[in-house]
Amino acid sequence: MKCKGKLIAITWILLFSYLLVGCVQPSSKGKISSTIDEITKRKKLIVGTSAGYYPFHMKDKKGNFIGYDIDTAKAIAQSLHVKIEFKYFSFDGLIPALQAGQVDIIIAGMTIRGDRALSVSFTNPYFSTGQVLMVPNEDKVTKGWKDLDQPDKKIAVPIGTTGALLSKQLFKKATVLDFDEITTAAMAVMQGKADGLMYDEPGIRNYELMYPDKVRGIYTLISNEQLGIAIKKNDLESIQWLNSFITSYKGSPAELASYDKWFKSIDWMDQLDKEQ
Repeated sequence: MKCKGKLIAITWILLFSYLLVGCVQPSSKGKISSTIDEITKRKKLIVGTSAGYYPFHMKDKKGNFIGYDIDTAKAIAQSLHVKIEFKYFSFDGLIPALQAGQVDIIIAGMTIRGDRALSVSFTNPYFSTGQVLMVPNEDKVTKGWKDLDQPDKKIAVPIGTTGALLSKQLFKKATVLDFDEITTAAMAVMQGKADGLMYDEPGIRNYELMYPDKVRGIYTLISNEQLGIAIKKNDLESIQWLNSFITSYKGSPAELASYDKWFKSIDWMDQLDKEQ
């Protein structure tokens, strides 16, 4: 009986050791591979993005992604000497896609927030912005969000965005309507189905430039926000590399040319797929 008990104990020890080893999968050199390592070995960067956030990420008439975020992603790929692939998701599907390993990084005008940082890690900010309000052009009365906080008012927001979260905190009397994308939320305002839209300031400015006869922006910042690149949680080596990239890229000739192209001109609007 003693031998049988000893044999059972040894079996359990071996099984427990096997499970421990199975939980950690270091590379052949004993180092856990980072996302940057995987990208360079694969020779391709896979970027998760969305569409319709003017002028950060959009689709042209040929279906290609264009915009400030897209230029930034391409500069990262160029710096790593790898090819690039963009994968489209609805905004609220981006973080699940990153967690599932479908993309390497997210560049999608994503605001650095504490609740998101519970699921992913963020780089240092690559862009500073804030939430503002867009209303129908025929509304000559509204001067700020408090004017719309009335029981008969409806506020359109793209689901999963900072504007959606902030609207649900601020508006106590008005009804907040969720839409899948910024394009459908903006369309609701233009079609008279909503009385206002809360969204990032650069996006609202572009909608006002595109549809000056239908909407106007109210540019008193309701919040101050920083946009960051999201990567798998606690991938410190990749975060460090991306932070170094952002430091060198911001203010570089390539970044300044991209900023001028997308924020100081609306010539690119002729390229857009208006159905995105």
